[in-house]
Amino acid sequence: MADTTKTFAIDERFNGGRLDVALADAVTTWSRSRLQKAIKGGAVTLDGVPVKRPNTSVQTGQTVAILLDDERETSTDTDGRMIADLNVIYEDDDISVIDKPAGLVTHPNPRQISGTVSDLAVKRYGPLPEVQGENRPGVVHRLDRLTSGVMILGRTEAALENLKAQFQARTVQKTYNAIIHNVPRFDSEWLTGAIATSTQSPDRMRVVPEHMREDLLEEGVARTAETLIETLETFVFASFIAAKPKTGRTHQIRVHLQAANMPILYDRVYKIGGAPRIPIPPDAPRLERPALHARRLELDHPTTGERMTFEAEIPEDMASLLAYLRSRVS
Repeated sequence: MADTTKTFAIDERFNGGRLDVALADAVTTWSRSRLQKAIKGGAVTLDGVPVKRPNTSVQTGQTVAILLDDERETSTDTDGRMIADLNVIYEDDDISVIDKPAGLVTHPNPRQISGTVSDLAVKRYGPLPEVQGENRPGVVHRLDRLTSGVMILGRTEAALENLKAQFQARTVQKTYNAIIHNVPRFDSEWLTGAIATSTQSPDRMRVVPEHMREDLLEEGVARTAETLIETLETFVFASFIAAKPKTGRTHQIRVHLQAANMPILYDRVYKIGGAPRIPIPPDAPRLERPALHARRLELDHPTTGERMTFEAEIPEDMASLLAYLRSRVS
């Protein structure tokens, strides 16, 4: 299909609003982040004049023209399968709850400016409010790119603000499943190491040494973090656990488990130090990402106040590994 130009007049609904919001309503096949990229690239004119700012104010009756190129926007999971739409668990006028596959980025970032959860949400629902920062429509919380599982989006500003407040007040209960190296000492225990940015890499986090904890907390360099882990099953060289973070620090579960000498299997960042005591057998199913899945989310509906619980089943890659581990239990 050849490139085409779409021309339309600004509807009165968008009078005084942003150009990219009006475009998202008119060009429903493109995500908002892709439209913003087109604006910045000079593919959009307003009354015949090129504009390069997505937040340009528009008025009723103005003429917008956008060059629609033939480039297809796609996202893929860790197995390389194309992701064309969200896997919705539940949706109503206020919220959408999805099962995010591993490999799908939550929102645009410098490394990936399109093909994210936010983009797919806008494609499905139209323009969504942003309360967590620009270019994060609908986003209340995030999951790491390689983490699968349940995630909630807000479809109205009121819903987003309410959900944001619930996360900040720590009334949202989150449960993750992970397959880890080694066996926990107890059936359940709290991991409470304070977390700070790694001194070696700004993209990584670390548990700070206990003797430095108070000073780093006071300086604002480190932040308190608490994760409850519960042992569900144990195997020859691994364990299947539930992790319930009380706080929501970046990479918290992965960092806490690594510091406790129980890193997540196939985590190539927060990995076991040296060779594992019992290595993963060569015939075990191999994952292309850490064996971590957001299993359950419990919170109050932002409009009705009803307590609701949403679950995402263990994905195929982790289920295959679990089946292998269970088959080797004597």
